[in-house]
Amino acid sequence: MFEYKSPGMPGRVYSDILNRIIDGEYREGDRLPSEHTLAERFETSRPTVREALAQLRADGIIATRQGSGTTVRRRPDPDLRRFAPLETLSDIRRCYEFRLMTEVGGAALAAQKADEADLEAIQHACDTLQQVIHSEGIGARDDFAFHLAVARASKNQFFITALSFIHEQVELSMDLSRKLSLVKSIERQQRVQQEHLAVLEAIRRRDSRGAEQAMRAHLGNAMERMVGA
Repeated sequence: MFEYKSPGMPGRVYSDILNRIIDGEYREGDRLPSEHTLAERFETSRPTVREALAQLRADGIIATRQGSGTTVRRRPDPDLRRFAPLETLSDIRRCYEFRLMTEVGGAALAAQKADEADLEAIQHACDTLQQVIHSEGIGARDDFAFHLAVARASKNQFFITALSFIHEQVELSMDLSRKLSLVKSIERQQRVQQEHLAVLEAIRRRDSRGAEQAMRAHLGNAMERMVGA
């Protein structure tokens, strides 16, 4: 079960609603009970309910429109609960959001600065990830090695340091993402690999904008695969 790492009742309300959505009790497009009803169900105050709902909105799970109430926007993948190494769904999303803000720029710079050794390192990481698919492995460390190789190719220590600093969180989220792909289909695993190759090829072409777009698409898709069913 997912838990929102906020102390007390807001976390309980968040976790309960989120798990009801994952279980299909509330489906995409369904309207959630009113704040008043939820407050009565949990025997708590409406401000407490609002805090939990605000976090669900921030996580992209629900949406609120004036006059229409609060509805389910998306249902996270039910398999998340089998593997989730991070303590909350919020942690996963925040990790990807941070990476989008940093790695996209790093990839663009790598297209300008990468030398032959950098290209060989990124290619080696891609080749290793392809072998992981064939062996039906997970490959989280190899996935991280690919992204770190791109960061190193930027020749900017700040990109390298930023990614290295959150190494544990990134590798945990990669482990979860790759486990989910493994239980889905080989086609999904190959799509992920094609996204890696698109980043490599853009860097090889010295296409800064293309590398930026490829990395943004890859990380955005990864977050979508994680949160969406």
